[in-house]
Amino acid sequence: MHDEDKRLCPECGRPVRGRQDKKFCCADCRSAWHNRHRARADGVIRAVNRILRRNRQILAELNPEGKVRLPRARLIEKGFRFDYHTHIYRTRSGNVYVFCYDQGYIELPGEYVALVQREPVV
Repeated sequence: MHDEDKRLCPECGRPVRGRQDKKFCCADCRSAWHNRHRARADGVIRAVNRILRRNRQILAELNPEGKVRLPRARLIEKGFRFDYHTHIYRTRSGNVYVFCYDQGYIELPGEYVALVQREPVV
């Protein structure tokens, strides 16, 4: 009995024949295995991207003029998720702006936020 007779395809369980480092019995099994494993990781990425897109949409909808002050509760009512953002910008004076792509906000005293829009970088 050869070592190659003991190697089994992780996708279908059939014997793997050929090179010593070959792991799958055929290209179809290799593709199926990698597609399934990639889909698990991509599912998390898709879920986060969906939340980020929704957050950006909420900010853009509430800020059609490019700058507005409103109660923080308005964002919450719309379903805004404060724990999801793309980046943070700190000014030299210490102000912290939180962004979802080009749409952002800064926390203000008294449960208010100021929404801002950043010019796109080209």
